[in-house]
Amino acid sequence: MVHIWNDPSEVPADFGPSVVTFGNFDGVHRGHQQVLSQLIRVARLNHARAVAITFDPHPAQVHRPESAPELIMGLEDKLVALGELGLDAVLVMKYSLELASLTPEEFVANVLVGSLKASHVVIGHDARFGRGNSGDLETMQELGRKLGFEVLVISEFGSEGFPLHGEVHNDGGTDRRCSSTWVREALREGDVATAAAVLGRSHRMRGEVVHGAARGRDLGFPTANLAPNASGYIPADGIYAGWLVDQAGTRWPAAISVGSNPTFDGVSRQVEAHVIDRPEEAVEDFDLYGQTVVVEFVARLRGMVAYRGPEALVDQMRLDVVQAHNILFAR
Repeated sequence: MVHIWNDPSEVPADFGPSVVTFGNFDGVHRGHQQVLSQLIRVARLNHARAVAITFDPHPAQVHRPESAPELIMGLEDKLVALGELGLDAVLVMKYSLELASLTPEEFVANVLVGSLKASHVVIGHDARFGRGNSGDLETMQELGRKLGFEVLVISEFGSEGFPLHGEVHNDGGTDRRCSSTWVREALREGDVATAAAVLGRSHRMRGEVVHGAARGRDLGFPTANLAPNASGYIPADGIYAGWLVDQAGTRWPAAISVGSNPTFDGVSRQVEAHVIDRPEEAVEDFDLYGQTVVVEFVARLRGMVAYRGPEALVDQMRLDVVQAHNILFAR
């Protein structure tokens, strides 16, 4: 079981030694996964604990909130994804101006060495840390010699090569480095298949099911509407095939709508999932209101279109359900 700590003071005094890395890990994509799997391998070889440090909120939300990137996943899903990799512990540090004011040596001495008893620190060639991003790889190597830990550079260990490059080609060109930016770009275009290839899993959102306008129910296609504060990057408007995972962990096939319901002159964007392949029964028998659910996006079926009326919309929704079923059960 992975230990989750929300402050260095929560780390047990007898914890360590450890192999540590730090970063935002937004999306926990395939590049992150390979780095962390190698970190875990190094930790096992050295009879140490494998630890990742991440930050909440994202540093950009503190320093430049007006231009901070929309997060791919919320903290809960990030911790789930990190835990599934086999880490021994994750330290979630509350990012603040106070934390940002620590010098590189203060951060390393107090957190990496003082709390986590780091025997190895894993970082990239372009890593920056400490006050004003004044710390770099050379700084970390100097601190390693001074404080007694070894520095492992991401691109230098393992036989698979770093940084990881994806196998997805948007234009037939060369491979592109896996990154959170790439995932956001794909989701912005509604290309959830490319996003999944970079992430190593389907993109997901998590949120509470709330009451909506009930138009779907009136049309014969009841939906589970995610609350506006649901976590996870909202992909481009359109209709998607995917899955809804309820609070009990049951996975339901679904046709998912993202948009503002242009047929009914909607304004605000909504994410709503219609569970398919269920026997005809009263809506009340499948009540998800108040539950926190996960919606996974597998494939985009079409863009959002304003239809001439409810009848034309219902005809299209029937086709969407069939197409979603065929995609989800193609195997």
